[in-house]
Amino acid sequence: MILSLTRGFAIGGCIAIASASSLLADGPADNQAENVRPIPPPGVDIETAELNSLRSSIASVRDRWQQLMRTTKSNHQDSTARLKDLEAEVLVFPRAVEMTIEQSIFYSPRAVADAKRLLQIAEDRIDKIADGASWAEVVGLRTSDERQLIAGGFRSKIDDSFQPYGVVIPPNVNAMDASPIRMDLWLHGRGEKVSELAFLNKHSGDPKRYRTGNEPSPISAIVAHPYGRYSNAFKFAGEVDVLELSDYLQRRIAIDKHRIAIRGFSMGGAGCWQIATHYSDRFFAATPGAGFSETPLFLDVFQGEDAAGTAPDYQKTLWQLYDCPPWASNLRNLPTIAYSGEIDRQKQAADVMEAALAERGIELVHLIGPQTAHKIHPDSQQEIARRLDLIERQVSSSIPRNVHLTILTLRYSRMHWIEVTGMEEHWSPAIVNASILSNSTGTDDQIAIECENVSRLRVHFDSGQWPGKPSGQIAVTINGQPVVNSHNGPTVRSDRSLEAEFQLDGTWKVASDDSQTLRKRPRSQGPIDDAFMDRFVFVLPTGTSGDPAVEQWIQSESKHAMDHWRLHFRGDVRMIKDTDVDVETMANQNLILFGDATSNAVIARLLPKLPLQWTNDTIRIGKHEVSSVGHVPAIIYPNPEAPKHYIVINSGFTFREYDYLNNARQTPKLPDWALIDIREGANSRDPGKVISAGFFNESWQPE
Repeated sequence: MILSLTRGFAIGGCIAIASASSLLADGPADNQAENVRPIPPPGVDIETAELNSLRSSIASVRDRWQQLMRTTKSNHQDSTARLKDLEAEVLVFPRAVEMTIEQSIFYSPRAVADAKRLLQIAEDRIDKIADGASWAEVVGLRTSDERQLIAGGFRSKIDDSFQPYGVVIPPNVNAMDASPIRMDLWLHGRGEKVSELAFLNKHSGDPKRYRTGNEPSPISAIVAHPYGRYSNAFKFAGEVDVLELSDYLQRRIAIDKHRIAIRGFSMGGAGCWQIATHYSDRFFAATPGAGFSETPLFLDVFQGEDAAGTAPDYQKTLWQLYDCPPWASNLRNLPTIAYSGEIDRQKQAADVMEAALAERGIELVHLIGPQTAHKIHPDSQQEIARRLDLIERQVSSSIPRNVHLTILTLRYSRMHWIEVTGMEEHWSPAIVNASILSNSTGTDDQIAIECENVSRLRVHFDSGQWPGKPSGQIAVTINGQPVVNSHNGPTVRSDRSLEAEFQLDGTWKVASDDSQTLRKRPRSQGPIDDAFMDRFVFVLPTGTSGDPAVEQWIQSESKHAMDHWRLHFRGDVRMIKDTDVDVETMANQNLILFGDATSNAVIARLLPKLPLQWTNDTIRIGKHEVSSVGHVPAIIYPNPEAPKHYIVINSGFTFREYDYLNNARQTPKLPDWALIDIREGANSRDPGKVISAGFFNESWQPE
């Protein structure tokens, strides 16, 4: 049985974060790894009677919901599927209050009243659902000539947690209509006191008193606000939440999928840069403001930290996951308007991207707020809105004939109708330029592709998307080589869809089925942190390691991993014992395994199938070897019994308390594998002393 640890969960360890006012921390003072500041900051003392009253109200909401579920199921008066569909819109509120109590993060006595208000909203929603209300009726969406605020929650696919969101609907915008409307996804700035409680209260408050600040206020578009799991610059699970919320709201409201913009400021500007460069085909425009766009220069300028001079090479390689300059060419696919205040030090982010784009022949539109510090100048706000409206008018549902894609990892492998499904070498740029061409009669019947560092690629046009000739076969050339022609190429199907995959095997040819071949492929490419961007479960040992030091470390680090998933990524901890792992558990998620072959039965079972030799005497990965005494491996690898999912051994997400102090530090700290000396214990930066670490090759083998 998988246990979801969502209430009364003890949080251990000391954690730190930057100030509430901006992305910036306190400069060199926050470069002391042995003395990190606590995060979230401690709240004010609340009377025990008040806390007990809130706990009682939380239990009441949950009990009422469960009773409604039981009654509905037994009486068949409604579908339990409908209740499950609406569950997050109710239970996100008691969860927010529960986490506030659990972590002692009430920041004023008034916050207790805010908590009571959220719990009352949950009670009211249960009443509406019991009466058969629709989603719109439950959340209060209506046709109005006044601004509307919606606060609610959706269920995360990663850990089943109920994650908050907000939606702002301008006056006279009819979100109830079937006519599709525009949606701007707005990514908020950093704030160490922006708990779920504070976020939900803001978005369920009085619309007349709602303060927009740097947020956009379009007159004909709704603005969706992802919570993004607090303060991680919308990376990792925060990134996934942004995409999930977009999909969730498109299911609820008639949103035009071709008119979704990605926008943000400060920490949200950083999130906007990275989401725009990684998912350029999902949006019609991007408007990043301030923030940061890479790691080493930002930390040098703002923290006085020489990360480039001190980080190990594998961490520098991993910076490329979220550093945006290497991905800048993807903005060829996405109209982008950058903003900076003239005297804002965070102008550095857009300056870096302006230079990166210039190197690729792209001139960045960079609006500057005159004599403005860390905010959006009102005139610039209007100019951004004007330009966005003009871009929106040109939006088309047609498929682009020319597509560019630059990637450094298969995590972000697709752009419109082109997908890279195999790379010659990870963490070196793989570049694709693909075009639909016409023959001498003007008929579109050819695809021409130029690429480098690509070993396998896929062409995919969904139903109705192929813009060329309505039937017959299509010719394809890759790097000037005719791969297939109009007699043996992929066929345009009756619904105007088309699909083909090609592989490099000396020369380019039609790909063979390699589904049983172990290789890095999209969503199965590492590094360790990638396992925490999809559904996962912690698998804890029931046995005991023969090495007391290793046993103590396993107990401590497994607790650290779970505590910090709860605290930093605001998640629910799903946990199972090794002896309870069955075929279904294997097949449905990534397994985060703690222990060794003596203590964890799943590790013992899978170990012979891994490129890891772990005996009583030594631990060896490739040519790298350490003593088993006082050492552990950390590794990510496709699950040998369920290759579409990962196993991770002895690691949670890899950045730690020190890295919470600045969002630019929140990058992967371990690659695909590491050998760790744990005899001196973990600290705020590392799980132990990393003896060696590296990446598996494209065949998931050590080099």
